[in-house]
Amino acid sequence: TGASDSGISRSCLVARAVTSGIGAMADAFSSIAQSYDRWYDEPEGASAFAAELECLRAVMPGVEGPWLEIGVGTGRFAAALGIRHGLDPSMDMLRIAAGRGVCAVRGRGETMPYAANSFHGVLLVATLCFAEDASQVLREATRALQPDGTRLIGHIPADGPWGRAYARKAASGHPLYSRARFTTAVALVRLATNAGYTLQRAAATLFNEPGSPPAPVHVEPGITSGAGFLALAFAPTA
Repeated sequence: TGASDSGISRSCLVARAVTSGIGAMADAFSSIAQSYDRWYDEPEGASAFAAELECLRAVMPGVEGPWLEIGVGTGRFAAALGIRHGLDPSMDMLRIAAGRGVCAVRGRGETMPYAANSFHGVLLVATLCFAEDASQVLREATRALQPDGTRLIGHIPADGPWGRAYARKAASGHPLYSRARFTTAVALVRLATNAGYTLQRAAATLFNEPGSPPAPVHVEPGITSGAGFLALAFAPTA
């Protein structure tokens, strides 16, 4: 069964998904949807986005068949990578994503409104740090994926320059980052392994400190110390 057979039209903004428990997190994202999206048009945001995109592409096998981005936000990554389907709790962000051509559905990663075996690949970029139950999100991703599907995670390490900067914002009461739980790469890989994932490829970028002049895109293979962003491709554990 493909994603197009799961009751989702090819051009849509859907609010009918399971929405229990969305509340506070959706409000936090909705309150900053416009400013969050505009940041990617500013020099620092555009530079970071270009680096993160290149990092994801370095480990991505290519988009063949239907893919889903869980925590699609305003749809920048999905649109740039050719991912058609996106799930997010914030309707304000989903409206922006729909404008970028994403089939945007409101819902939670822990209880997704998709049939089993619907997707060839699933992308999560800085999503698990905001999840109420990250392990359950990974299990739901596996359910929605075809048996040999790709799991691609974009991760902001807690001990990297950007993770530390976001932690400082959280400590000062930032409406969004105060709700995040950033983890190290080691902790993320352990979480994914316990959910039945096997790491296959990784790449690293964003070695500069936030607020410093934008640097040229630089991506290194593997999980590299001092990186502010990691891309990790997982396969199901045999």
